[in-house]
Amino acid sequence: MGKGGSVSSKEKSAMSEDATVNTGAGRWPDADSAFFAVRRMQIKLHRWATDDLGRRFGDLFNLVYDPAFLVHAWERVASNAGARTAGIDRATVAWIETRIGVETFLEEIRDSLKSGEFEPVEVRQVMIPKASGKLRKLGIPTVTDRIVQASLKAVLEPIFEADFLPCSYGFRPNRRAQDAIAEIHHLAKARSDYTWVLEADITACFDEIDHTALMARLRVRIKDKRVCALVKAFLKSGVMTTAGDREETPAGTPQGGILSPLLANIALSALDEHFHQQWRELMGTNYKRERRTKHRLGNWKLVRFADDFVVMVKGERHHAEALREEVAAVLAPLGLRLSPEKTRVVHIDEGFDFLSFHIRRMRKRGTNKHYVYTLVSKKAIQSIKDKVKAKTYRSTRHMSLAELIGSLNRLLRGWANYFRHAVAKDVFNAIDSFTWRRVANWIFRKHSLLSRQEMRRRFCRPGTWKIVHDGIELTGAASVKVTRYRYRGHSIATPWTPTPAAATAGG
Repeated sequence: MGKGGSVSSKEKSAMSEDATVNTGAGRWPDADSAFFAVRRMQIKLHRWATDDLGRRFGDLFNLVYDPAFLVHAWERVASNAGARTAGIDRATVAWIETRIGVETFLEEIRDSLKSGEFEPVEVRQVMIPKASGKLRKLGIPTVTDRIVQASLKAVLEPIFEADFLPCSYGFRPNRRAQDAIAEIHHLAKARSDYTWVLEADITACFDEIDHTALMARLRVRIKDKRVCALVKAFLKSGVMTTAGDREETPAGTPQGGILSPLLANIALSALDEHFHQQWRELMGTNYKRERRTKHRLGNWKLVRFADDFVVMVKGERHHAEALREEVAAVLAPLGLRLSPEKTRVVHIDEGFDFLSFHIRRMRKRGTNKHYVYTLVSKKAIQSIKDKVKAKTYRSTRHMSLAELIGSLNRLLRGWANYFRHAVAKDVFNAIDSFTWRRVANWIFRKHSLLSRQEMRRRFCRPGTWKIVHDGIELTGAASVKVTRYRYRGHSIATPWTPTPAAATAGG
């Protein structure tokens, strides 16, 4: 795309060629062909956005309803864990596959988008219990709206990834929570010495993002009015409450929508940019940082994962305290505010929780040396215990033991995989011991006349107390190996960053 959003003939040709077909009567591509066509187009969009950071993109809407993008979006929605969850129309992926047919369904979406008749409908509100005992509001869009959101995200994400900064880790391709934890660990260790932490919490971030501010940030990059109107339509689509009442959505982007995390990152990148500018201008070199330290000024860096973030500070407590008001001032134009109760300043020796990990500097056993440790938070431990309790409660005694073991193994393996880079070996063993006791009690209650020795003979591996049934053994969390996570720094490439060989070849 040319300067100011104009499209050159060469770029138009590339967009038309790489977007598979753009006619209504053509055959729909298969999943693999659609994936590669979308990937080629995304690489081009990302390169154009990276090469000119001031470029505004027009003529994007035709990509949103392109068959390749719609097929790719369908594959994503259909393979998602929420495929069996319906919106307000009660249609699920399976229902569409059997009653309508995928191609017919996608053709209807394409025609409505192309004609300008498409309008998103209200999301279905679902209340999810939080660890604190409160409820989190989730908004479940219809499958139709999920398809359009997934296609729209596939168009927008490569463009905005060119702008997003390294300090942001949440809901971004090739980035994960462990990268954010590794960055904190890197900053807090003795050589870096960022030991004061502003632990921040945004009140109801996804519910309170100001639409005007968000759309203004979107339009910095997107010139296509139809794309902007489609994003705004999703923001304003409303909510159907559990009581069956329609509520307007004057602010926020509902949690549960495919597009919502990207929109939240677009809005919150204002915070990233604020701290990045400070870092570049005031602290960007060793000389600048040492000079500030010499004059008793602080240095700081932001680490953000979606709406959860911390500011790591090298200096004194008052430097971190002063940043609280600064952060609040940056968030205010976005319609967001910090929670006074949950926003605090702590020292790394006190420790703090972030993304379900507990990070703290402690003395290494048997030595006088102190190191920064990443542990599993108490809340995360209690949460997995509660889930194990729920699965081994009396309401599950209709299940076979093999079914129960399989279900628990999947739960514990998934949980342990998330924490496998923490100091977690003892925690994994403790969780497995807790789970073993719960399963043993479940067996005794299901078979009321069973003795302890009979239970061992019938339900344990010979010569051990390892519970096994129908060839399925209770392996638990300890089956996941604890390993050290490799700190990747700022070298995390996007999926659309060409390899040096591809770049040389003009790919």
